[in-house]
Amino acid sequence: MNAPDDDYDDDGLNGYDHDLDDEAAPEALVWQLLLMINPGDEESALQQFADYREALAEAGGETDEPVWLLRDAIDWKAGFYVDAEDAASFIDSLNELAARWNLRIDWGSDDPGDEDFLAGTDIPELMALAHDRLREHGYTLWTWNTGTDAHAGWIALRRDDEAMQALSTLLGIEARPGSDAF
Repeated sequence: MNAPDDDYDDDGLNGYDHDLDDEAAPEALVWQLLLMINPGDEESALQQFADYREALAEAGGETDEPVWLLRDAIDWKAGFYVDAEDAASFIDSLNELAARWNLRIDWGSDDPGDEDFLAGTDIPELMALAHDRLREHGYTLWTWNTGTDAHAGWIALRRDDEAMQALSTLLGIEARPGSDAF
């Protein structure tokens, strides 16, 4: 599996090409996003890109909203998508994603899976907490507007915040830092 044809030299932002604009092929934009949410792990980005391309082919080769095809390609590997009432899955998913960089999120509880702890919180509150803990280590938790009761997002390097916002906009994804959950 290869990246889409274009120039993806490393410029310090995981290959993000700041010259990409509204005319850039959606596939090239998706590749840029995958590089950002898999920092330092091009092999995983390539596998997720292959999964995205396969889903795109099954969808007839075009999509107005690539984020939905991406959602399945990255779920529990480089992103999360959980029901608004499933705080336990949110915690498990974020723990799995953070473990890629040997990070552990301090959820403020000795047992974040405890029913009492989960009953006293919600995903936006947990997302803000995880965002703050990840920022301490140079990462940003991002969330995107699903238009449903579900919560979704990914983690990228903090230094890529501006590039992530620009890239999300080009892809038509309403994304913002996890400190301000949808």
